[in-house]
Amino acid sequence: MPLKSQTRERRSEIAALLLAWYRRHKRDLPWRKTRDPYRIWVSEIMLQQTRVAAVIPYYERFLRRFPSVGDLACAKEAELLECWSGLGYYRRVRQMQAAAKQVMTECSGVFPKTHDELLGLPGIGAYTAAAIASISFAGPHAVVDGNVIRVLTRLYDEPRDIGRSKTLARLRDLAQSLIEAVPPRSAGQFNQAVMELGAMLCTPRSPRCLLCPVSSFCQARANGVELLRPVKRKKERIERLAMAVAIVRRGSSLLLRQRPADASLMPGFWELPERTAPKLETDCFADLGIECTEKAGAFRHSITFREYRGTVYLGRAATKPKGGYRWIPSKRLDTLPLTTTTRKALACISHKGL
Repeated sequence: MPLKSQTRERRSEIAALLLAWYRRHKRDLPWRKTRDPYRIWVSEIMLQQTRVAAVIPYYERFLRRFPSVGDLACAKEAELLECWSGLGYYRRVRQMQAAAKQVMTECSGVFPKTHDELLGLPGIGAYTAAAIASISFAGPHAVVDGNVIRVLTRLYDEPRDIGRSKTLARLRDLAQSLIEAVPPRSAGQFNQAVMELGAMLCTPRSPRCLLCPVSSFCQARANGVELLRPVKRKKERIERLAMAVAIVRRGSSLLLRQRPADASLMPGFWELPERTAPKLETDCFADLGIECTEKAGAFRHSITFREYRGTVYLGRAATKPKGGYRWIPSKRLDTLPLTTTTRKALACISHKGL
């Protein structure tokens, strides 16, 4: 149905049905028990690229360590990265701290309330600004994430590629038109209702249409094409690479190095000697003076369009450590931010007592 032909009454009816459904069936999640903008912000940043179930323990631990925006602003980077370790996309937490410092210095420690002011903080884009503004301050700003896109493309039977900017602009207009028909003070609940519908019922492969509160309005279902929406462009080809990680000991110390501050991935994190290539031999650490003595395990690791098959070797250093590597006491590992691949490699040997 063209946007201009929608009546406000129809949009209000859709919104009322979604709100009623959400209030009865929403999941019990910790960030839904507060309207504190700091806590809503933490949850929204963590939920980017991460499953809800995985976020919950990180969210609770993070807020125990940094219960306020001031605590986050003053945190040491190593402590911050260690608390975030495992969530990935570490640029997020660095930008969070930059934003927290800006709130403390420019806003006297009080979180901005308007959508435009929120957009002025580092790491906060249109989606996150809309989420905070609507949930914490009831601002009528629609959020548009993957779940919302799927719901809207089915509800309005959008046949065009969602990778196109014009298609996304139309979907944003649709979302905004719906939230403007929501009763005052309910904007945040409505945004969460649409996202919850996408997560719980309007799922990618097996939508539970019989339980959907707005199925009677769903044009894709009426046309029998709900499984064909949204339309997505083809994914990029996955690149598969080999990875080797060496665990080298000297007494109770391990050979590690800290990644440079200007590294494109995980700057400031600590890592074991590591090599990646289409194919690797056991002498791939020769330039570091490391000899691999035994295969200790294997793991898999993925980043965007790359998949790695990791092999973990025990090794020994024949010469003085090179390449910035140095001996770090094992007892310090729990206090250092370690790269994900280093954690996976160490997990391969932890149960062996090596």
